[in-house]
Amino acid sequence: MSNPCREVITLQLGHYSNFVGTHWWNLQDAALSYDPETPPGDIQSDVVFREGQTLGGHVTHTPRLIAMDLKGSLRTLRQDGSLYDPGRDSSPLTWDGNLMMHKESPPAKNPFLEDLDKLDVSVYSGNRTSTGAVSVDTVNSQLARLQKGYRLEGSVRVWSDFLRIHLHPRTVSVIHQYNHDGEAHRLEAFGQGEGLLQGSVLEELEDKLHFFVEECDYLQGFQVLCDLADGFAGLGSKVTEMLQDAYGGRGILTWGLAPVSHPDSTPMKNLFHQLNCTLGTVHLANNSSFFCPLTLRGGLGRRPSSPTAFPHLNYDPSLWYHSSSVLALALDALTSPYRLRNNSVPMWQVADTLAVSGRKVVAAYGAVPFPMMHDSSLPDALSACTDALPWKPLSACSEAGDGKCYSQLATLKGFEGQKLISSLAPGTKPSTPLHSLHSGEDVLASYIRSFYPTAPLALQLVSTPSKLTPPFPQIFSQSLGAQGFLQSQPLSPGSPAPVVSSVPVMTSLQSAPVLGRWLSELHRGVSTFDIRRMAPSFLSQGPEMADYEEALEELRHLARCYRDDSGGVMRSSSEEDDYD
Repeated sequence: MSNPCREVITLQLGHYSNFVGTHWWNLQDAALSYDPETPPGDIQSDVVFREGQTLGGHVTHTPRLIAMDLKGSLRTLRQDGSLYDPGRDSSPLTWDGNLMMHKESPPAKNPFLEDLDKLDVSVYSGNRTSTGAVSVDTVNSQLARLQKGYRLEGSVRVWSDFLRIHLHPRTVSVIHQYNHDGEAHRLEAFGQGEGLLQGSVLEELEDKLHFFVEECDYLQGFQVLCDLADGFAGLGSKVTEMLQDAYGGRGILTWGLAPVSHPDSTPMKNLFHQLNCTLGTVHLANNSSFFCPLTLRGGLGRRPSSPTAFPHLNYDPSLWYHSSSVLALALDALTSPYRLRNNSVPMWQVADTLAVSGRKVVAAYGAVPFPMMHDSSLPDALSACTDALPWKPLSACSEAGDGKCYSQLATLKGFEGQKLISSLAPGTKPSTPLHSLHSGEDVLASYIRSFYPTAPLALQLVSTPSKLTPPFPQIFSQSLGAQGFLQSQPLSPGSPAPVVSSVPVMTSLQSAPVLGRWLSELHRGVSTFDIRRMAPSFLSQGPEMADYEEALEELRHLARCYRDDSGGVMRSSSEEDDYD
C-alpha cells in the first residue's frame, strides 16, 4: 500500500557522525532518479530530501539535515554552501587611505572535488527544460564523468573531502568555541558538550529546526547520528532532550557512533572516551525512542578486542573513511523500514517493536555484504549459513548464541535480480526445508527462527540495492562481482577486480538479554576506579559528582531491564553479578 510521504529530519552531531552521514547521503543521492520515465524504487527519497529551487530557477534536492561540527572541520566546504549563492557584492570600495591585503591560500582540493566542481559548472550551464529544471540528459551525461576510480585514502582529512552532494544553507552549524585540530580547546568531555546548548548555539539550532519542521506535512520524527566517545555525547544528550520536550509525539531514533580508533590517543584520552560512551549511552537512551550504538570496535572499553571483520571486505579499521563507509552501508538498510514507498513502518512503530518494558538500548548486526551467489536463490544463500548467522556485530555486542531475544527487526536489502524462492521442477524433492517455501518472507523468517525459535520477529525485504558511486571506497574482496554478489568462478591471475557498483546487505536490530550483560560491563568499566582521583578534569566542567553517580545508578537499572526471568534456564552466580 502506498503511503503519504512521512518526512524525517536528520541531525549529525560530531565529526565521525558526519563521516558516516556523508557516506549515507552519498548512497541516498546515488538512488535518486532524475528521469521521470524511470519507475520509482522501493525507497521514497522525499522522506529525507527536500525539493528547492536556486535563484537561477534550477530544481534542487538537498538533505533535510542539520550537521554540527567544530571550528576547522570543513576545510574546502563553505558553511552556507554554494547552491543558492546570490553572488558576491561587487560594489566599489570607498576607503581612500592605504590598503593592505593579506590573502590566505585555500586548502587544496583532491581530484574528486576538482572533478565535482567542473561537473557543477557543466550541469548548471547546460540544457534546461521548459520548466527551468536541468534536463535529464544533462544530469546523466555529467554524472557519468564521475564514474571512475578515486583513491582518496591518503587525502581524506575531513568528511567534506568526499561529500558528493550540495547542502542547504541552513544545514551546517560550526561550533566556534572548540577546535577540530590541535591540542587546545578540544571538545573532549561530556560536560563540555552539555554546556554548549545555550546562547547562540541553542538559538541557531532552534532556528534551523523550525525551518525544516515547518515545511514538513507529515513529520514522523528525527534520526540522530551522534558521536559517542567525545564531548558531542553531552551535546547530543541535551539535543535529544530538547527534541523530546518539543516534539514528544515524534520518533527519535538515535545512533551513537564511535570509530575504531582515534588519532593521537593517550591513556587519559582513552579514559575520557570510555566515560563519554557510558554517560552518552544512559542519557541518549533516556531521551530517545530507542538508542543503538554503532561501531566496528571490539568494545567500548579501554582495551577492546579486535575490530569487526567481514568475510568479503578488505577495509582498514584505522581509516575513518573506510570504517564509516561500512557503517553507512549498514545504516542504509537499518533505516529502510521507515523510508519505504509502499508498506513503510513508521518510526514510532519501529521503536515500539524493539523498545519494550524500558529496554530502550538495542544492538545492531549486519552482513556487509550479504553473501549471495549471482543467479542463485535466497534459500541457496541461507542454506550455506546453517552453522551461524551471516551477520557480524555492529554495536560492540556479540550475540549470545543461546537463542534468547525479546524482539528483532531484520532487513534484507538489495536482492534485485535474484530469486527469493527455489525454482523446483514438479516432483522434485527440496534439498532443504527452506527450498520448499513459497515466499521470500517465509524463507527468511524460517531461517532466522531456526536460531531464535521463540522471539517476536519483524521482517523487511527491500529489492533495491545500495548503489555505490565515486568516491565510495573499493574495500571489497575479489570474490564479489560488479553487483556485489559472489562470483561462481575465481578471477584468473592478472585479471583486474571488477568495480563493485552495488551490494546486498542484511541487518538485524535486536533487544536481547545479552544487552544486559553488555550494559553491566559498561558500568563495571567506570566503577572500578575513583574518577575524582583518576580523571578530575573530566568533572571540572560538569557533570557534578552527584549527577555522575546518579547516571551510573540509572545504567545499573537499565541493565536489569534485560534480565531473563523466563525461568527456562537458571543463571549462575557470575551471570547474576552481571546485572547487580
